[in-house]
Amino acid sequence: MSKNIIELTSKNFNSFIKEGLVVVDFWAEWCGPCKIMEPVYEEVAKELKGEVKFGKVNVDKNTELAQNFFIMSIPTVIFFKKGKHADRVIGVMSREELIKKIGEVK
Repeated sequence: MSKNIIELTSKNFNSFIKEGLVVVDFWAEWCGPCKIMEPVYEEVAKELKGEVKFGKVNVDKNTELAQNFFIMSIPTVIFFKKGKHADRVIGVMSREELIKKIGEVK
């Protein structure tokens, strides 16, 4: 995982999303589409470092978090603004789509 992306668990999740604009990728190691999304997510996290926080939740290791946010398909990217769920996208996104969605949520 890139230094621009924080691995989230039930222990650090709420404090991480509390302030600013936060993008969280719910994923799993066995998920093909998640592997396709990973370099895009890392590139955008690097590009927007300091403006937006990026985190990842492994749904196999954090089932409670996945259930709390009704994750039924992965990858699911949830956008939080000041700790509140602002939007979500299910499935693979291109770099342009992810940046556009972040701009919409800002």
